[in-house]
Amino acid sequence: MMLLPFKLCLNTSTLLPYRLGVREQIRIAAEAGYQGIELWVKDIDTYLEAGGLLSELRSDMEAHSLEFANAIAFWSWADTNPAERKRGFELAERELHTLAELGCTAAAAPPYGNVGDVELEDFASSFAKLAELAREIGVEPYLEFWGKAKRLHCVSDAQYVLQASGVAGAKVLLDPFHMYTGGSNLEDLAEWTGDQIGIVHVNDYPGIPSKEHIQDADRVFPGDGIAPSRELAALLSKSGYKGYLSLELFRADYGALTPLETAKLGIEKIKRAYEV
Repeated sequence: MMLLPFKLCLNTSTLLPYRLGVREQIRIAAEAGYQGIELWVKDIDTYLEAGGLLSELRSDMEAHSLEFANAIAFWSWADTNPAERKRGFELAERELHTLAELGCTAAAAPPYGNVGDVELEDFASSFAKLAELAREIGVEPYLEFWGKAKRLHCVSDAQYVLQASGVAGAKVLLDPFHMYTGGSNLEDLAEWTGDQIGIVHVNDYPGIPSKEHIQDADRVFPGDGIAPSRELAALLSKSGYKGYLSLELFRADYGALTPLETAKLGIEKIKRAYEV
């Protein structure tokens, strides 16, 4: 009998074509049947700028029994320019306090900014500083690699940075799209244990455009492309990972589907592609 030993999460980038407010994103995720949600800080900011209250937003998630599993933020925490890196940490501190008020448990830390010439050792020292800041506030940073980044673009880079940082219990954010575009293989994860993985973004990708030319907007639902989703699911299960699979797409549209229909379809696709 096949089963899904993971929890279901919705990254709200998936709902981008619908231009929904953050409260509506929360409602859709809950009604569709997700257990967790990944909100984008920019959407939270838009809500607050319009007069929204953090307490109201947190109440929405609690009322729907929806965990704020991870936040999508963009901080220049490893930028090669010291002044920009300082600004990145100042922004991170402000936004981390907001996330903590919302009950958010983690935030993504990708290689954002001017980092093309940053050595992995410097990524590691900057990540250690970010982890210290975030943990003091009560939010865990998940190190994310981007396949098209010049540095920190693959599983082995992320593994090196985590180890060199010296941060106890540090976790990575995995994404099959970034594994594909950055040249990572499933074998690179063979020795990983589940407690090294913070969250897994799930998506798929077609064979055309090529790996060199494919873009975020080309992502498709899990099972609709050439990604080794079933093999990744088996590897994650073997590692002991029981956390979230978070649907992250960047589609321009979904035809005639409503936001709720799109979110529900995502759950169906995840369950079929990642059952073990």
